[in-house]
Amino acid sequence: MRTTQITKLLRVSSVTPVIAVRRINSEVSFAIRCRPQYFRRFAVCTNLSKSFTSDGKKLFTPGPLGTSKRVKEAMLVDYGSRDVSFIKTVKFIRKTLLDIAEVSEEEYTAVPLQGSGTYALEAVIVTTVPKDGGKVLVLENGAYGKRMATICKLQGIEHEVLNFAEDETIELSVVEAKLKQDPSFSHVTVVHCETSSGVINPVEALGRLVRKHTAASFFVDAMSSFGAVPLDMGQSGIDYMVSSANKCLEGVPGFSYVIANKKKLFQCKGWSRSLSFDLVAQCEGLDANGQFRTTPPTHAMLAFKQALIELQEEGGMKARSKRYQENRRILREGMKSLGFRELLDDTHKGYIITSYHFPQHPKFDFKEFYTRLSDLGENCVKYAFVGNSHIQQLELGLLLLLLPIIGSGSSGSLSHSCLR
Repeated sequence: MRTTQITKLLRVSSVTPVIAVRRINSEVSFAIRCRPQYFRRFAVCTNLSKSFTSDGKKLFTPGPLGTSKRVKEAMLVDYGSRDVSFIKTVKFIRKTLLDIAEVSEEEYTAVPLQGSGTYALEAVIVTTVPKDGGKVLVLENGAYGKRMATICKLQGIEHEVLNFAEDETIELSVVEAKLKQDPSFSHVTVVHCETSSGVINPVEALGRLVRKHTAASFFVDAMSSFGAVPLDMGQSGIDYMVSSANKCLEGVPGFSYVIANKKKLFQCKGWSRSLSFDLVAQCEGLDANGQFRTTPPTHAMLAFKQALIELQEEGGMKARSKRYQENRRILREGMKSLGFRELLDDTHKGYIITSYHFPQHPKFDFKEFYTRLSDLGENCVKYAFVGNSHIQQLELGLLLLLLPIIGSGSSGSLSHSCLR
């Protein structure tokens, strides 16, 4: 795709085009939560669906995202939770997730859980942090690190937060000094790809520090990266990794999953503070008979099976990563030609989300932009504010194939939909 095509796609009248968006709260279906005057940067998501087709609005969000026709069609079959074919589907998904993570079934297990990615994050915390003596160190440089701390707070779990700038990676020397000072943490948590900025944190190096200085479990939120950004779980010493179906693996919303170190997980039997979020009980049930303890998201899992097949057909994680990086190259060229300035400097190599400073213009009205695009059925854009950042931001998620959008005249829709 030529840069000129991208600039047409992104151009918004004679002023700046893009608005941005990101997943602020999975549980409220990515609801708009903030006032537009708070935003000063935006980001473009480049994990675009290769075979995107849509009979409805084109989704410009980091997740949920546009999915292929075959993924949608996979949901046209009804299965009961105890159906042999569905049980085989669950088994296939669990095994394939371990293959993607490049870990063995002897050491690790994949535990699917009904609900969004945040459900799985909370499940890890409420299940694996000891009721007595549990203490979590949260490494935070964005909204999703903050969410980890919020979960701990609401669960009454002792925790400490190391805060870092939202446009910088977690600083290894600061973390090492903290772990040396206090090696008593039972858990250390970090976000791999911080969706609020696009920063990729040095998870493997952090994991080595955790192993060197503590006996803590290492817990990684890989929501926006798993399946497209390589991450060596073994070398990183990751005990728990969480992601969801509707991100880089290009499935539909409905469930999340935990890839867990078996030895660590089963040591936590009886610790859970919750019935629904008990990961040990969930895993034991799946291992025993292949069934969920409560009603499973059958259609979402059928779609995810097809999405995993399509990942294999594409050439696996390496091929998908290459496609996303090419998407990002095209988008960066187009945005640069329009005069946009990236939030992160060239030391940042992430390619899932690219953030840009948002130029102010007195005529721009986000609500008007959003409403007109929604009315045209061309896309679905949402926006959110990241905490008390000194940078402040907007994001745009482009999680769909660009060629069909350009071919369907979306650039015209954009140009007619942003300024009063």
